Amino acid sequence: MTPAGTLAKQLGKSHFLIGLGNDLANDHNQDGAYTLGTTLDVHYAYLVGVKGKGGWPDWNANGGFVDALTSTAKSHGCIPMFTVYSMAGQGENNLKVLTDDSYMQAYWDSAKLLFERLAAFNDRAIVQFEPDFWAYAQQGAPGGDPAMLPVHVSSLAKDCAGQPDNLVGMGECLVALGRKLAPKAVLGFHASDWASPDPAKIVAFLKKIGAQKADFITTDTLDRDAGCFEAKVDPNCQRSGNFYWDETNKSSPNFHEHLGWVKTMTDGVGKPMLWWQTPLGVPSTKPGGSAGHYRDNRVKYIFAHIDEFIAAGGAGVMFGPGADNQTDIKTDGGQFKNAVKAYFAAPVALK
Repeated sequence: MTPAGTLAKQLGKSHFLIGLGNDLANDHNQDGAYTLGTTLDVHYAYLVGVKGKGGWPDWNANGGFVDALTSTAKSHGCIPMFTVYSMAGQGENNLKVLTDDSYMQAYWDSAKLLFERLAAFNDRAIVQFEPDFWAYAQQGAPGGDPAMLPVHVSSLAKDCAGQPDNLVGMGECLVALGRKLAPKAVLGFHASDWASPDPAKIVAFLKKIGAQKADFITTDTLDRDAGCFEAKVDPNCQRSGNFYWDETNKSSPNFHEHLGWVKTMTDGVGKPMLWWQTPLGVPSTKPGGSAGHYRDNRVKYIFAHIDEFIAAGGAGVMFGPGADNQTDIKTDGGQFKNAVKAYFAAPVALK
């Protein structure tokens, strides 16, 4: 069985997974995935911040935010997925917190609380560790070596007393906590293509922090609609570049270039890929668009070429807007609703 097939089996599935999260970017509704008339495989949500500092453990008593999402997902036939996004709690690229005992104690307490809540749930779940953070850490570590980046681990996370006090120990500890406390959860690290211009260095870094001991890796094709960047009117979309990929794969950037990079990751780490936070925009020959109606072609391309994503080592795609004002399932003219209805009528098997 392929790594992707193995992951699907762990999750009680046998086909390429389709999910949705950040369901309605403009009103932050967490239930949009359940309004499509089709049962998806996965529903995801962010876990932002840390305990005692206004993070997700403080939103509901005793981390009850996790309970609300797991129970709702299960009642709708979905697997809950959590994106742990705690390292950005004091700035997205603030590596100083790694040796701040106050912050790191709260970090480890929050990680343990998540897995305790998933243990109480006692069913399948997906946990993604710290998107973007690992890329910032790779760029900030001396020589790109995670063993050279200090992190307070062993003295604060009692379940990881034998781990080294560096980024290697941090990654290993996250996996160890999950395995010990919530064995039904599958775990994965996020890979960013901007971490290094050399994909082999990204693979090596991920393996050093423990990605080969997890169950999958994640990445994104883009975290918001291409048209939002083209319009350049939204403060969340001010990056430069060409984000609307060529569907014919003849000019750059295109989907085959991305999938080639993904294949390097999945082959190198030996784990399948889950795409996450994939934008929901609708294709258009006219660049840009307006809030809630920016153009993008990823939904169209992915559902028409799932075989290509499987060939790259993929196990599934999770869709959802990564910022406010993006196209969502209420503003896409029914594109996603129609796509998932057609897909689940004959889902593509993973072998």
